[in-house]
Amino acid sequence: MKKTKFYILSILLFSTTLFSCGDFLDEEPNNIYSDEQVFSDINMVNSVLSNFYGRINWGPSLDDNGGHAYTDEAAFSSGGIRDYRTYADDWWRVYDYGLIRDINVFLKGLRSEAANHNSDLTEDVKKRLEGEARFIRAYTYFNMAKCLGGLSIVGDEIYTYNSSTNVMDLQVARSTEAATYDYIISECTDIANLMENSTYNTPDKNIHAAHANKWVALSLKARAAIYAGSIAKYTTASELRLPGGEVGIPATEAAKYYKIAYDAATEIKNSNLYSLYTKNTDLNRNFYDALITKSGNPEVIWALDYISPGKVNGFTKENIATSVKGDVDANIVTPILNIVEAFEYANNRNGELKTKNSSGEYIYYDNLEDIFAGKDARMFGTIVTPGSTFRSVYMSYQAGQKYLDKDGKWVNRIGNMGVIDATHGLITDQNGPVNSDQEYANKTGFNIRKFVDENKDASTRGRGSDVWFTRFRYAETLLILAESALELGKAQTEVCGYINEVRSRGGIQALTSVTLDDIINENRVEFVYENHRYWDLKRWRRAHIVWNNDSDNESSMYYSLFPYKINQPGHPQNGKWVFDKVKTYTTRYPRYFQMRNYYNFYNQDWLNNNPKLVKNPYQ
Repeated sequence: MKKTKFYILSILLFSTTLFSCGDFLDEEPNNIYSDEQVFSDINMVNSVLSNFYGRINWGPSLDDNGGHAYTDEAAFSSGGIRDYRTYADDWWRVYDYGLIRDINVFLKGLRSEAANHNSDLTEDVKKRLEGEARFIRAYTYFNMAKCLGGLSIVGDEIYTYNSSTNVMDLQVARSTEAATYDYIISECTDIANLMENSTYNTPDKNIHAAHANKWVALSLKARAAIYAGSIAKYTTASELRLPGGEVGIPATEAAKYYKIAYDAATEIKNSNLYSLYTKNTDLNRNFYDALITKSGNPEVIWALDYISPGKVNGFTKENIATSVKGDVDANIVTPILNIVEAFEYANNRNGELKTKNSSGEYIYYDNLEDIFAGKDARMFGTIVTPGSTFRSVYMSYQAGQKYLDKDGKWVNRIGNMGVIDATHGLITDQNGPVNSDQEYANKTGFNIRKFVDENKDASTRGRGSDVWFTRFRYAETLLILAESALELGKAQTEVCGYINEVRSRGGIQALTSVTLDDIINENRVEFVYENHRYWDLKRWRRAHIVWNNDSDNESSMYYSLFPYKINQPGHPQNGKWVFDKVKTYTTRYPRYFQMRNYYNFYNQDWLNNNPKLVKNPYQ
């Protein structure tokens, strides 16, 4: 029997319930084993599969928090001005045929003589392992497709080169974008059927939602289909289509994909295995808990898990607010006003903060937190706002003081952060915000709360956090149902039912009719910092409109909120709070998403090695 070499780590005997969370996932392989050695030992089989899980973390995440500053969710705070405005032609591009080949080798090994003689590899176990491996492969193809469009689909083929190989046999042309999504969807269908009896098919058995199971496969199927449907319906620009269909999906295919998304999401819903997390009656706290609670969480379908001390992330350490930090680091990226104002008020769908009245005069607030009263509760679970509480600490933000000049106009008094002035008291809080090049200083007036660990030790160097990163959760299932039902022309009562279930967790008003704009904003606020926004705007073909390089377009510019305390003894407003909306200091240029950014470019060396590949638009 031919022996296929596996590159895996030194033998580490992790238990099968935790193998996908080991600290070895990010290490480099240092040993070579044959398929006979690997598939005769269940622990080595699990280690190989674990390695695959550890290689699929792309885009903004808990390990790449700076990525959030390239959408309208956050900005870099630490340090000075960042002169970025455009997106590179390879931005967040995924092109990992190395992983796909490794998975194909693994799948071949599962069918090998060594595997057949391993009593631990029963038929049910083999089905589960095959399903998980094929899911990782499908997920890889999906992440490649949303960057590049149509792909070279290699199936289960393992391409090997030797001196007698005809190079042309190794060159695979790109499939159409539609065929690529069809392949991903078909794979997810097969995987879901294959894993019908998987050990991990129920939330209580899928510890920390770390394994792919039937419902994870259906979640990917629904997401891939809703992407394909959006691309088919909303790609109206001819320059985003290629003659051979490698880029662009026919508009006539949109309904087909929306129906697939609707059916897949419906199957998840009807399983009654998942539901929104609603265990805490404090809605502000509940949404935070929904994203960080691992045990008994009915909402999370699949997550990238972390376990201390072996595998942790630095998201908390880097993004914690100054007043609650555990070390030097803080405020690497911080939320911008744009996302805060995307959250509605309970009694007003316009989420714009009320800083001035119709005459342009300041609105005076008795308390720092009063300006946020009545906002969507999900905002408080996502963002640390002035006057909120985090780690049992009152979160004070004060950019400075305002006093009247000789002409009776309010002017700013700015001080050193956290320093008590002998005459005026605290002028500028240690949390800022400030306009300066100071490192680790807040420049936007907010801090991230979602995924930030409440354990103080998690914000110290050398410790890290084991908060997980959610990839699929039930809220997305409901919003895919709402969107696909809307696009299929189903009754508004049905569409509203799905979206209102998600909105109810924020304590905001129920909708009686729904438009695509409602769907877009609901996805925006529900999935902040979960690697959705950039891809959503791409699939809806809205990115070039939202980020259009116009400094007068508020959706292109980044904004901050600067709170000031009135310091004018004897004045009726003395001691009250006012707020200035200002352009974010570190981001002085508007975001500029160009039409060429809808599809990444193919590297020239890829094209040289495979002449059958077709360039993407604008190359």
